[in-house]
Amino acid sequence: MANAIYPEYKDAIMGGGANTDLLAGNVKVMLVDTGTYTYDAADVFESDITGIVGETANLGTKTLTGGVFDAADTTATAVSGATVEALIVYIDTGTPTTSRVVCYIDTGVTGLPVTPNGGDINIAWNVSGIFAM
Repeated sequence: MANAIYPEYKDAIMGGGANTDLLAGNVKVMLVDTGTYTYDAADVFESDITGIVGETANLGTKTLTGGVFDAADTTATAVSGATVEALIVYIDTGTPTTSRVVCYIDTGVTGLPVTPNGGDINIAWNVSGIFAM
């Protein structure tokens, strides 16, 4: 699967749906085992995602310029479990059934796949940004 913005997120943006603001929201990243999770364009919320191995804290230094979303590189701490082959950016409301998934990333990130060993996993975003609309 190539990187993709979830269609339901696009619909929510265009329809003025809740939990769509990347700059004001608590944006985090799930580390995902694709042996357990397969990208599904119909996924809407964190509760739809299986195979979550870990997650980051809120992304820092978020920017939106010319339709490109970017943020500072980030770290998932003390990660253990299955191999991580993909990342899912999402807006965390504190409740999985309302935390909207934004995009799926499995290419263009240095270091994927990675096998967790209980330590930190650093995520360095592409210099051109995390994703573009």
